[in-house]
Amino acid sequence: MSGTDVDRLRRLLGTPELAWLVERVRRRLEREQPLTGPVSLAAPTEAQRTAVERLLGRAPRPGRSLTVRLDAVDGVLRRSGISPGGLVTAVEALTGPVTPLRETRRNESRAWQQAFRPLQALGRDLPRLAGWAAGPHTETLVRRLVRTPEAAGPLTADAAKVLRELPAEPAVSLPAFAARTLGSAHALDDGTPLTTLTLSGIRALTGFPDGSGAAWRREAWASAGLLRDALSSTVLTLNLRGTPALDWMAGTGEPCVLTLRQLTHRPLRFAPRLVRICENPAVLAAAADAYGADCPPLVCLQGQPSAAALTLLRHLHERGADLLYHGDFDWGGFRIANVLLGHVPWHPWRFTASDYRTLAATASQLPPLTGAPAPSPWDPALSPALTELGVRVEEEVALAALMADLA
Repeated sequence: MSGTDVDRLRRLLGTPELAWLVERVRRRLEREQPLTGPVSLAAPTEAQRTAVERLLGRAPRPGRSLTVRLDAVDGVLRRSGISPGGLVTAVEALTGPVTPLRETRRNESRAWQQAFRPLQALGRDLPRLAGWAAGPHTETLVRRLVRTPEAAGPLTADAAKVLRELPAEPAVSLPAFAARTLGSAHALDDGTPLTTLTLSGIRALTGFPDGSGAAWRREAWASAGLLRDALSSTVLTLNLRGTPALDWMAGTGEPCVLTLRQLTHRPLRFAPRLVRICENPAVLAAAADAYGADCPPLVCLQGQPSAAALTLLRHLHERGADLLYHGDFDWGGFRIANVLLGHVPWHPWRFTASDYRTLAATASQLPPLTGAPAPSPWDPALSPALTELGVRVEEEVALAALMADLA
């Protein structure tokens, strides 16, 4: 800076022993506080005391701490001609220009707003993602993943680019999709900030439930039509027809496991008029034992609907099949039902408040209802009935009535 003797300044004030003093002054400048009054250092070394003595031209007071008056330092710098502009000019010469924290925060806020613009545009263009794109959880997630707005900008831009292309129809390989969309087959590999943010957006886009682990990630990608492994995602069926393999299995009346690969590479040629859906394999196994090849078409979710199950049921619905669903009468069963309802329309199959009350009244030793409540939009009276009676009724308890419907 003009008039500042930088070499002498470094020897006098820019030594390691006085770094604490320079840092205190810079902090005050950032906070726009006056450079007056004392600053203290607890438990100083002898070298730090000597440096202060050399700076001020007199020995500091003895004691357990070292105190320096900023006014005195400013005066020394001005009188000596080392820094005619005083302490402010000296500290900026040693450490660079000082930006007030208020301005820094303002600039950082503007930078973060700029970084989130790709998600804001995504929410405007895709209403289904509007709540996710503008939600506090997403903002917190981005800030946790990358920490700075400079890193957040490319992250949100790439995530928005991916989510605009989803769901992929027909389903495609995840690496091939990443290469086409982002220029690298490994851009959506596990463990990256982009993968974490994109999977969060996919949950909002498809309604796929929260979770963790490799199997969950595989199913979450598949729910948006991106296949990491088209063989691991499966769905259990009985007496569906529409491919040579399914026709043969239906002729034997044996349950059939369909992979996501089969469903995407060779979809069913046609759909039956009515398909019933159950949650638990015990129901499908009982139907196969009781009726074999004469049993009406049945699909089993085996818990949360897999990508294969959702692909199959969407295909059946699009080809005109009516879907009837039955699951466990508990909060977990309702969450499964709600996820399914978010993907395909279905009607309850003995899955109403009336059915629940009948089973609760006739069954013995039912377990207590636990967990957080969930809504039942297919029958608004059902959820209050569970809260009132306080017992859970597993699907197997309704087996006799379900079998009668299948006869």
